[in-house]
Amino acid sequence: MTPTSPITTLFLDIGGVLLTNGWDRGIRTLASEKFGLDYKEMDERHHLTFDTYEEGKLSLDEYLNRVVFYQERSFSREAFKAFMYAQSQPFPEMIELMRGLKHQYGLQVAAVSNEGRELTVYRVQQFKLGTFIDFFVSSCFIHYRKPDADMYRIALDIAQVRPEQVVYIDDRAMFVEVAQGLGLRGIIHRGYEATRKTLEGLGLVWAS
Repeated sequence: MTPTSPITTLFLDIGGVLLTNGWDRGIRTLASEKFGLDYKEMDERHHLTFDTYEEGKLSLDEYLNRVVFYQERSFSREAFKAFMYAQSQPFPEMIELMRGLKHQYGLQVAAVSNEGRELTVYRVQQFKLGTFIDFFVSSCFIHYRKPDADMYRIALDIAQVRPEQVVYIDDRAMFVEVAQGLGLRGIIHRGYEATRKTLEGLGLVWAS
């Protein structure tokens, strides 16, 4: 990959790139085991309503009312939400790399992610993402979800940059392909070393 114009901006996914996913299949499986839930029923209810939660049209409590607390449970809502939040963990090498590149090259950094409001706010604050991310184009804030191309268009408008000035990093190939269709330079994140090497090929060499 050879740069054709200077890169000024990074668009980053959060779950799968900077942090573990917030509420994926693996975590839902653990939740069903811990709290004695019927996973199949829970998962079906999840898929019927999760898009609405991620688009910011439901609160976390409303989502849980539909997926878990539609009947009486032996555990509290607070205990279940505490479990959800506790599953988030950082990828320190990736955070350090993005922070280092931002400062070394004076890059603008934006998060472009799908996630519900409460999980987004918790994760941003818990892992201090705002210390190196300039703004957050999250599905819960703008009411669009990837792979809707308007997610990237909105991010470009806020950043006030041309698509070719942006590198977009996401662990989902389809989302990267959509971004590339708009002219962004995309990296499918498969791990720290591979992403760092690809960034170096674009001229972003981190002097760690």
